[in-house]
Amino acid sequence: MAKKLVDPGEAVGIVAAQSLGEPGTQMTMRTFHYAGVAEQVPTGLPRLIELVDARKEPANAITDIYLVPEYVKDQKKNEEIASALEYISLADVCHVTENFEKHEIRIKVDMKFAQSKGITVKDIVSKMKEGLGKVGKIKSKNDQVLFQMNTSFAKLRKITMKIKAIPLKGVKGLTRVTVVYDKKADEYFIRAAGSNLHDLKKIEEIDYSRIYTNNVHEIEKHFGVEAARNALLKEIKQVMDLQGLLVDVRHIMLISDAMCARGFVEPVGRHGLSGRKSSVLARAAFEETVKHLVNASLDGEEDPLSGVTENIIIGQTVKLGTGKVKLMMR
Repeated sequence: MAKKLVDPGEAVGIVAAQSLGEPGTQMTMRTFHYAGVAEQVPTGLPRLIELVDARKEPANAITDIYLVPEYVKDQKKNEEIASALEYISLADVCHVTENFEKHEIRIKVDMKFAQSKGITVKDIVSKMKEGLGKVGKIKSKNDQVLFQMNTSFAKLRKITMKIKAIPLKGVKGLTRVTVVYDKKADEYFIRAAGSNLHDLKKIEEIDYSRIYTNNVHEIEKHFGVEAARNALLKEIKQVMDLQGLLVDVRHIMLISDAMCARGFVEPVGRHGLSGRKSSVLARAAFEETVKHLVNASLDGEEDPLSGVTENIIIGQTVKLGTGKVKLMMR
């Protein structure tokens, strides 16, 4: 016992929760501007809540993409790949209008924007034929594309929605893709808003072992729960650091470990750690009191009274610290 790093009976879970919760009250709601991505990424309290709630889709996902070693210092190659990665649908480069009287859909191409993204009218027609199949007639002239089909208004409306969603280039989910130069490492990498590790895996120029996204669930899906635990640790620590709050990393490690202990990332709240406590009273004390008490009564559950909350409720000594020790008299 003398060699232990933690005092015997120390409530490490409570200390970890307090160490994160108390600075959380001082956090601001401000956003953080990521270099290379033209959008504000939530940090502070909104991001911390997002992480401990283990939300499936972060408000603003960011992906950092590194190319294979032979291309990391090649700016031109990074720019070429970045251009190919940015997802652009037909609605991004065209203005689509319907003429129900003539049973046609007119598509006006923004030539300036299309050219800046390396897209031609020919590409748009080709993708439309690919996406719509042998439905209707497609004609093009200068910056105009015309789709004609003798059908009902409802079906024409559906086709319009389908046309707008036709992908022209890039990886779905990745927008605002830019090349960033890392001075410290003397190399280039690609930063994109959004994430899609599944499709990025197929691109051979990308070093998949170095790819990173702040979407913890996507990391878990593609790299496993250990990688997700490390990402969770990194993201929570980054939130604290950006706010100028000093929290010992071991508290964050304990919370990350607890969230990933069952082999997948689960939230801290009632749908996760708090909701699956063995104690009926502890579950009832958090949220949905009546539900937990009724279900426990119907199932004939017994409360072992081994935790903190349940012992405080019934006025017993909590089995922590000095309360952990039992003295025996002869």
